[in-house]
Amino acid sequence: MSPTPTLPLQGQVGAVTGAASGIGLASARAMVEAGARVVLVDRDEAALAKACADLGPQALPLVLDLLDAKQCATLLQRVLDLAGQLDVFHANAGLYVGGDLVDADPDAIDRMLNLNVNVVMKNVHNVLPHMIARGVGDIIVTSSLAAHFPTPWEPVYASSKWAINCFVQTVRRQVFKHGIRVGSISPGPVITSLLADWPAEKLEEAKAKGSLLEASEVADVVLFMLTRPRGMTIRDVVMMPTQFDL
Repeated sequence: MSPTPTLPLQGQVGAVTGAASGIGLASARAMVEAGARVVLVDRDEAALAKACADLGPQALPLVLDLLDAKQCATLLQRVLDLAGQLDVFHANAGLYVGGDLVDADPDAIDRMLNLNVNVVMKNVHNVLPHMIARGVGDIIVTSSLAAHFPTPWEPVYASSKWAINCFVQTVRRQVFKHGIRVGSISPGPVITSLLADWPAEKLEEAKAKGSLLEASEVADVVLFMLTRPRGMTIRDVVMMPTQFDL
């Protein structure tokens, strides 16, 4: 009788923010299926409970409002209370503001920049000491194709992703000596709730061309990044639907 093959993330613990839906949920699912225990972090308690029930006992819910500074600061400790360690952190939670800058709501700009930039930096700052002490870890940040092209219909959103790409690449250089890999994934338009805020004409054009990605396709690339030999870092991955043109 042949031995049961070891799953690639067996024995590891992951945490994913914005995990109740979209890319976050798909990423959590991919990690669970690869053998990890995964803490799903989201503020939507009902959606989180449903997601974890679907994924099974390897999925652990953590209800957390990352825009609340006090709650945000408890992320690592609450993950450790649930799972005992942290090997993989996927900073995925984000918001979208599109359209002409002149029409944007300043409060919406503040909220988006806080979640897309400040929270990511604070979360990574929070988890790094634990990973450094253990001498191993993976940090993946969900960026966007907009980080690589000055997208004219989303100047605020694109700017947040340009900022976070700089953060990813500078932090990576600081922590690789500790055995920690840091990378970003930059998908083009993905079928998630964020697309509800896209300009209607752009969304219809993308649908007509078939130029949208599935969240599961992004999760497949996240898993690819996590399962490379430790001596290899996938620094950043740009994913574009074949029919999407910039």
